[in-house]
Amino acid sequence: MRLEQSKIIVTGAAQGLGFHFARRIVEAGGSVAAGDVNEEGLAKLVEECSSLPGKVFTRRLDVGSEADIGAFVDSARQSMGGLNGLINNAGILRDGLLVRVDRETGKVTKLSLDQWKAVIDVNLTGATLMVRDVVASMVENGEKGVVVNMSSIARHGNRGQSNYTAAKSALAANTRTWSLEFAKYGIRVGAIAPGMIETPMTQGMNQKARDALVANIPVGRIGVPEDIWLAVRFIIECDYFNGRTIDVDGGLGMG
Repeated sequence: MRLEQSKIIVTGAAQGLGFHFARRIVEAGGSVAAGDVNEEGLAKLVEECSSLPGKVFTRRLDVGSEADIGAFVDSARQSMGGLNGLINNAGILRDGLLVRVDRETGKVTKLSLDQWKAVIDVNLTGATLMVRDVVASMVENGEKGVVVNMSSIARHGNRGQSNYTAAKSALAANTRTWSLEFAKYGIRVGAIAPGMIETPMTQGMNQKARDALVANIPVGRIGVPEDIWLAVRFIIECDYFNGRTIDVDGGLGMG
């Protein structure tokens, strides 16, 4: 699929990776329906894309709400005059050890159910419902296209991220499942598993923690959104790619 012919939904598009993806598609002449709970960020996206050749349409989207997802997909189709793709990017973090023992007091604390559910509801259930509704809409209208899921190298396991690991590993597994289910409709499904990337979600780390992380990355740096975009673009444009998850992590996951 050529980018200039794309009519793609991008979730979590108000900042970070989603913002970058949406801008790149519009820059290439494609159309984007950008969704996020952060309406201020969406307004900034519209402003930045105003002089670019493609088109961007925005609407508030809470991927934790099934009703929101259905309404957004319908609106996206109407705004863009069709639909042939989804970049399933929206996600949150609620990190914490499953069981933690305080070194000084010996007190045992547990990851709360709310922490667990918040991440699963957005990163897995919401992402799944986005795929369901987008693909259903495409099939009903006889459209071919592509879904790109945003997994994470945390899918291999990461201390303090039981909830995030569960969601992202399940999304990678379902990328394979959905690719098998949707191929007969001409719809491909792929996934990207980013490593540490410079986004608002990661910029809050203290310098000591960042330095320790970079020391373990073979290429010697934290990634930038463009690194991930190049992989997303490959999946969109390569019609022979299907059912796989690509780790884009500077080699961090090889250790």
